[in-house]
Amino acid sequence: MTPTEPTETMMTTTNLDLARAYFQAVQTADMAALGGLLDEQIVWHQPGAHQFSGNHEGQGAVFQMLGSMMEASQGTFAIDTIHSLMGNGDLVAATIHFTGRRGDTSMAMDGVDLLRIRNGKITEMWLFSGDQNAEDAFWGR
Repeated sequence: MTPTEPTETMMTTTNLDLARAYFQAVQTADMAALGGLLDEQIVWHQPGAHQFSGNHEGQGAVFQMLGSMMEASQGTFAIDTIHSLMGNGDLVAATIHFTGRRGDTSMAMDGVDLLRIRNGKITEMWLFSGDQNAEDAFWGR
């Protein structure tokens, strides 16, 4: 065992706890808790070719995007299941399931969220959708 292994294990465990807190805040719409977990300068990489796709930089831009997603889905967009959380240093990967409705259109699929955590804050987020074409069609332009 090298001297850095215990520190990395502790960091990974702490980061997994922070990721759990993030998903709890998202699932309960606790915006105060969410704000405490996201770095002020977070960079959020939203995949696809829809109205919310692209890079969103800073907490304000991320909150605006999330709010617009909730508005577009009439409050139905949700991460309903976190299948697993896996840590590797400052990265946490989460396999999830998410859903939403827009009028008579619905979406339900698996995805992966990849969080970079530094100094106790989520500094970067990459999202991956199980069916990007279906998600693009759901959100529209």
